[in-house]
Amino acid sequence: MRPRSPWVKPLSLLVALLLMLLPMPALLQPLRPYWLALALAYWVMEDPDRAGMGFAFVIGLVADLVVGSLLGEHALRLVVMTFILQRFRARLRFFPVWQQSLAIGGLLLNDRILTTALHLALGVPTPPSLSWLAPLVGMLLWVPLFAILDSLRLGTWRRR
Repeated sequence: MRPRSPWVKPLSLLVALLLMLLPMPALLQPLRPYWLALALAYWVMEDPDRAGMGFAFVIGLVADLVVGSLLGEHALRLVVMTFILQRFRARLRFFPVWQQSLAIGGLLLNDRILTTALHLALGVPTPPSLSWLAPLVGMLLWVPLFAILDSLRLGTWRRR
Protein backbone atom coordinates (compact mmCIF):
# COMPACT_ATOMS: atom_id res chain seq x y z
CA MET A 1 0.00 0.00 0.00
CA ARG A 2 1.34 3.41 -0.96
CA PRO A 3 1.65 6.02 1.75
CA ARG A 4 -1.16 8.54 1.57
CA SER A 5 1.27 11.34 2.36
CA PRO A 6 4.47 11.26 0.30
CA TRP A 7 6.31 13.35 2.89
CA VAL A 8 6.01 10.80 5.71
CA LYS A 9 8.95 8.57 4.72
CA PRO A 10 11.52 11.33 4.05
CA LEU A 11 10.40 13.29 7.10
CA SER A 12 10.59 10.24 9.39
CA LEU A 13 14.12 9.45 8.18
CA LEU A 14 15.15 13.10 8.61
CA VAL A 15 13.78 13.12 12.16
CA ALA A 16 15.67 9.88 12.85
CA LEU A 17 18.89 11.48 11.60
CA LEU A 18 18.28 14.53 13.79
CA LEU A 19 17.61 12.31 16.81
CA MET A 20 21.02 10.71 16.19
CA LEU A 21 22.55 14.19 16.56
CA LEU A 22 20.52 15.27 19.58
CA PRO A 23 22.84 16.05 22.49
CA MET A 24 22.48 13.77 25.49
CA PRO A 25 24.21 13.59 28.87
CA ALA A 26 27.42 11.58 28.66
CA LEU A 27 26.00 8.91 30.98
CA LEU A 28 22.98 8.30 28.71
CA GLN A 29 24.80 8.59 25.39
CA PRO A 30 25.60 4.84 25.12
CA LEU A 31 21.90 4.02 25.62
CA ARG A 32 20.84 6.03 22.55
CA PRO A 33 18.77 3.78 20.29
CA TYR A 34 19.72 3.49 16.64
CA TRP A 35 16.87 5.72 15.49
CA LEU A 36 17.73 5.48 11.82
CA ALA A 37 17.64 1.68 11.92
CA LEU A 38 14.25 1.76 13.64
CA ALA A 39 12.76 4.14 11.07
CA LEU A 40 14.29 2.25 8.16
CA ALA A 41 13.09 -1.09 9.56
CA TYR A 42 9.54 0.25 9.54
CA TRP A 43 9.80 1.33 5.91
CA VAL A 44 11.45 -1.90 4.78
CA MET A 45 8.58 -3.85 6.32
CA GLU A 46 5.76 -1.57 5.17
CA ASP A 47 7.00 -0.22 1.81
CA PRO A 48 9.41 -2.88 0.50
CA ASP A 49 9.19 -1.76 -3.13
CA ARG A 50 10.69 1.63 -2.29
CA ALA A 51 12.89 0.78 0.69
CA GLY A 52 15.42 -1.88 -0.25
CA MET A 53 19.13 -2.43 0.15
CA GLY A 54 20.10 0.35 -2.28
CA PHE A 55 17.90 2.77 -0.36
CA ALA A 56 19.45 1.60 2.93
CA PHE A 57 22.95 2.07 1.49
CA VAL A 58 22.24 5.65 0.42
CA ILE A 59 20.59 6.51 3.76
CA GLY A 60 23.58 4.94 5.53
CA LEU A 61 26.06 7.03 3.54
CA VAL A 62 24.08 10.16 4.43
CA ALA A 63 24.20 9.11 8.08
CA ASP A 64 27.96 8.56 7.84
CA LEU A 65 28.39 12.08 6.52
CA VAL A 66 26.00 13.66 9.03
CA VAL A 67 27.34 11.87 12.10
CA GLY A 68 30.97 11.93 11.00
CA SER A 69 31.61 8.22 11.45
CA LEU A 70 33.74 5.95 9.28
CA LEU A 71 32.54 6.32 5.71
CA GLY A 72 30.44 3.28 4.94
CA GLU A 73 29.92 2.13 8.52
CA HIS A 74 26.24 3.08 8.79
CA ALA A 75 25.74 2.04 5.17
CA LEU A 76 27.03 -1.46 5.90
CA ARG A 77 25.05 -1.74 9.13
CA LEU A 78 21.79 -0.66 7.48
CA VAL A 79 22.29 -2.87 4.42
CA VAL A 80 22.85 -5.94 6.63
CA MET A 81 19.75 -5.10 8.67
CA THR A 82 17.70 -4.52 5.50
CA PHE A 83 18.86 -7.82 3.99
CA ILE A 84 17.75 -9.73 7.09
CA LEU A 85 14.44 -7.85 7.24
CA GLN A 86 13.73 -8.50 3.58
CA ARG A 87 14.47 -12.18 4.07
CA PHE A 88 11.96 -12.53 6.93
CA ARG A 89 9.54 -9.73 6.05
CA ALA A 90 6.67 -12.02 5.06
CA ARG A 91 6.70 -13.63 8.49
CA LEU A 92 7.45 -10.53 10.56
CA ARG A 93 4.64 -8.42 9.10
CA PHE A 94 2.04 -10.78 10.48
CA PHE A 95 3.48 -11.00 13.99
CA PRO A 96 1.78 -8.90 16.64
CA VAL A 97 3.71 -5.68 17.11
CA TRP A 98 5.09 -6.79 20.49
CA GLN A 99 6.59 -9.87 18.83
CA GLN A 100 7.98 -7.67 16.08
CA SER A 101 9.71 -5.67 18.80
CA LEU A 102 11.53 -8.83 19.90
CA ALA A 103 12.72 -9.40 16.32
CA ILE A 104 13.77 -5.75 16.06
CA GLY A 105 15.67 -6.16 19.32
CA GLY A 106 17.50 -9.12 17.80
CA LEU A 107 18.33 -7.09 14.69
CA LEU A 108 19.64 -4.23 16.82
CA LEU A 109 21.73 -6.68 18.84
CA ASN A 110 23.10 -8.08 15.59
CA ASP A 111 23.92 -4.49 14.59
CA ARG A 112 25.79 -3.96 17.87
CA ILE A 113 27.82 -7.14 17.23
CA LEU A 114 28.59 -6.01 13.67
CA THR A 115 29.65 -2.56 14.89
CA THR A 116 31.94 -4.02 17.53
CA ALA A 117 33.49 -6.49 15.07
CA LEU A 118 34.00 -3.74 12.51
CA HIS A 119 35.65 -1.44 15.05
CA LEU A 120 37.89 -4.23 16.32
CA ALA A 121 38.92 -5.18 12.78
CA LEU A 122 39.78 -1.58 11.91
CA GLY A 123 41.49 -0.79 15.20
CA VAL A 124 38.96 1.92 16.04
CA PRO A 125 37.84 2.29 19.67
CA THR A 126 34.82 0.11 20.37
CA PRO A 127 31.62 1.54 21.84
CA PRO A 128 31.39 1.49 25.66
CA SER A 129 30.04 -1.64 27.31
CA LEU A 130 26.86 0.19 28.37
CA SER A 131 25.98 0.52 24.66
CA TRP A 132 24.99 -3.15 24.67
CA LEU A 133 21.77 -1.99 26.37
CA ALA A 134 20.85 0.27 23.42
CA PRO A 135 19.18 -2.62 21.50
CA LEU A 136 16.90 -3.13 24.50
CA VAL A 137 15.93 0.56 24.42
CA GLY A 138 15.26 0.32 20.68
CA MET A 139 13.18 -2.80 21.20
CA LEU A 140 11.04 -0.99 23.79
CA LEU A 141 10.59 2.00 21.47
CA TRP A 142 9.46 -0.14 18.52
CA VAL A 143 5.81 -0.39 19.58
CA PRO A 144 5.17 3.37 19.95
CA LEU A 145 7.32 4.19 16.91
CA PHE A 146 5.44 1.64 14.80
CA ALA A 147 2.09 3.04 15.94
CA ILE A 148 3.08 6.63 15.15
CA LEU A 149 4.57 5.87 11.73
CA ASP A 150 1.71 3.57 10.79
CA SER A 151 -0.93 6.16 11.65
CA LEU A 152 0.99 8.86 9.74
CA ARG A 153 1.50 6.59 6.73
CA LEU A 154 -2.13 5.55 6.58
CA GLY A 155 -3.44 9.04 7.29
CA THR A 156 -5.29 8.02 10.42
CA TRP A 157 -3.48 10.45 12.73
CA ARG A 158 -6.23 12.53 14.26
CA ARG A 159 -5.93 15.95 15.80
CA ARG A 160 -7.47 16.26 19.20
